[in-house]
Amino acid sequence: MDWHRWHGDYDVPGSFLARRLEVVQAQLRLALDAAPPGPLTVVSLCAGEGRDLLEVLPGHPRRDDVRARLVELDPRSTAVAAEAIRVAGLTDVEVVEGDAALTDQYRGLVPADVVLACGVFGNIVDADIERTADTCRQLSKAGGTVIWTRHRGAPDRVPAICEWFEERGFERVFVSDPEAGFGVGVHRYRGVPEPLVLGRSMFTFVRDL
Repeated sequence: MDWHRWHGDYDVPGSFLARRLEVVQAQLRLALDAAPPGPLTVVSLCAGEGRDLLEVLPGHPRRDDVRARLVELDPRSTAVAAEAIRVAGLTDVEVVEGDAALTDQYRGLVPADVVLACGVFGNIVDADIERTADTCRQLSKAGGTVIWTRHRGAPDRVPAICEWFEERGFERVFVSDPEAGFGVGVHRYRGVPEPLVLGRSMFTFVRDL
């Protein structure tokens, strides 16, 4: 997969990715608005060019409260994200070029106030989605927000993903309408954060799911 070329669809008005991004960014703004006063942490799995966060944070009132880490394997995407961070002057936002599935990538920044898992669940098998949802209990603070996406193509796994999060102590905050053609979910963790287990892999990308 040429992920750099794939990201180009975000720039096409009305495209699937552009419409999904608008919803993700709206939910991220709400999560930042609702977060408690003081320092905030954000981690982004498979962050791509970082548009979810980097097109929201520069103009948000909480920008100076946020410390964030974007993890992405594709070097061209990390280069785009790094330049956006530089231009916006987001000195507490970092990009890590590496495998976002590895729990070690999040050491020192979790449990976080916001976990972004966008563009992940549509590329991994069900068992890995469940494993990632389970690991979010290590990545999320009590009261922390997880924002995730999944396509609505058959089989539509959005209802199941909601159940998998809710079985693990997450409360459903928002799920996009099925008629939108894409799935955006928001869950808030109501449990107690678990210690981060290092050396674990949450998922492996699989094509054509």
